[in-house]
Amino acid sequence: MAEFAYNNKVHTGTKVLPFKANSRQDPRMGFKMRKKGKYEGAEKFVERLKNVQEEVKAMLQKAQEDIKQYADRERGEVEEYRVSDLVLLSTKDLKYQMVGRQMEKLTECFVGPYKVKAIISSNAIEFDLPSTVRIHPVVNVSQVRWYKLQVEGQRKETPQPVVIEKEEEWEVEKIMNKRKVQRKDKYLV
Repeated sequence: MAEFAYNNKVHTGTKVLPFKANSRQDPRMGFKMRKKGKYEGAEKFVERLKNVQEEVKAMLQKAQEDIKQYADRERGEVEEYRVSDLVLLSTKDLKYQMVGRQMEKLTECFVGPYKVKAIISSNAIEFDLPSTVRIHPVVNVSQVRWYKLQVEGQRKETPQPVVIEKEEEWEVEKIMNKRKVQRKDKYLV
């Protein structure tokens, strides 16, 4: 029953019933007895069937080209990265590592910069990641952005971390201020 329903519906790509594309006639709805003997129009039938199949093939080719054109409309050129380039990594897949943060919408969109260690393919890059980032070092280029150097005098020097019990921590030179936020102490260092 489902096969009959499928074969009796106009296909969107070919604009023809699938049954009609194969046999050049509509599917039978009732029971009619077939006549015995040779059918004289068999060659005409085969010729018409070939014509219909060629038409369907052309329609499918056109539909395929339309779909490709629609899909390629949003695609752009892939950026080519080289070994030792500095790039930023998207935090989209790092959300599980940022569980302790209170406001997810205020976290950075990209972290880094990280050096490109190797080019795996035109769509994959291997990074030289620190031990604190616990993801696979090979990442798709859609998760990467070029790192743009800051203007002179605008560079912010980050202190080097201290490794304590296999985790990186930073030493505090001086506590400038303290306040309570939602019953928790916050420090300005």
